Amino acid sequence: MDIDALRTFVEVADSGGISPAARRLGLSKSIVSRRLSRLEQDLDAQLLARTTRGAALTEAGAAFRDYAARAVAEIETAMEVISPDGDLKGRLRVAAPLSFGPTHFAAVLADMAQRHPALHIHTCYTDRFVDLIAEGFDCAIRVGSLPSSNLIARRIGPMHAAYVASPSYIEKHGSPETPEEFVTHEALMQGTETWPVVDGDKVIAMRPHGRFKGDNGVALVAAALAGLGIAGLPVGLIENHLASGALVPVMPDYPPPELGIFVVRPPGQHPSRKIRVLTEMLIECFGEHAQAR
Repeated sequence: MDIDALRTFVEVADSGGISPAARRLGLSKSIVSRRLSRLEQDLDAQLLARTTRGAALTEAGAAFRDYAARAVAEIETAMEVISPDGDLKGRLRVAAPLSFGPTHFAAVLADMAQRHPALHIHTCYTDRFVDLIAEGFDCAIRVGSLPSSNLIARRIGPMHAAYVASPSYIEKHGSPETPEEFVTHEALMQGTETWPVVDGDKVIAMRPHGRFKGDNGVALVAAALAGLGIAGLPVGLIENHLASGALVPVMPDYPPPELGIFVVRPPGQHPSRKIRVLTEMLIECFGEHAQAR
C-alpha cells in the first residue's frame, strides 16, 4: 500500500476536503483525487463521500483514519532511522509567530533545511492561534504563556518582556508607578487581554484599555514609537529601541512575569525525529545555556 496515498487520505480526512488537503500537501487536486481513488480500489471500500461542500468520512473511512495516521507515522519514523547519515526526509509544517518568527526563528529553520537537503520545510508566520490538528501542522513555535490544551509542549528557553512607552508619551501623560495608575493610561493591545505584573511573590492581573489594537507585536512597536500609548512587548522585539532611548521602561517595580519559548505538537506517543531535531536546534540558540553565553 502506497504511503503517499495513506498520507493524502489522512490530510483529506482531517481538513474536510480535497482542496484544503491539496493546499496543505502542495499538490494539485487531480493528484489528490487519484491517490484517494487508488487507495479505495486497493481496500475495496469507499472511504470518503464527496459532496459539494467537501468530503465526509464514510463509516469505513472513520474506522480506517486512525490506523492510517499511525501507519504513516510509523513508516516515516522507520525511514528516518535507516536514512544514511541521519538525513531527514519528507515534510515539516511549522507555525511560528509573525512578531518574532521571521527575525529570530527563521534562521534556525533555514539552517535546518540546509543541513537536510531532502527535507521540505513549510512555515506559516502568524500571530493568530493556529489549530495544529485541524490545520495539519506538525508543530508550532510559541512565545508567551501557554493556555491549557491537549497539546504536548517542550520549553525551549526563557523570554523576557517589558512594559514600555516613548519619551513623548511620558512627557504628555506621565509614567505610571503602580498597577492602579497603569490602568488609567492608554494601552496598545492585541485584544481584550489582561496584563499580568509581578508584585513580590504574587502576580496581579491588570485590565487595561486602549483605542489602538493590532494583531501582531511589530504593529504595537510602531504605535509605541509614535507615542500612542504603553505596550507590553518581548524584549527581543524592542532591545534596539531601548538602547537608543526611543522607548523607555514603564513601571519597572512591577514587571511582567517571565515568558517562555515552546515547541508544541499534537498529542502522540513520540515526537517525530524532525520535531526533535528542530527542538534541539532551538534549544541551542535560545535555551538557558545560550542565554548565559
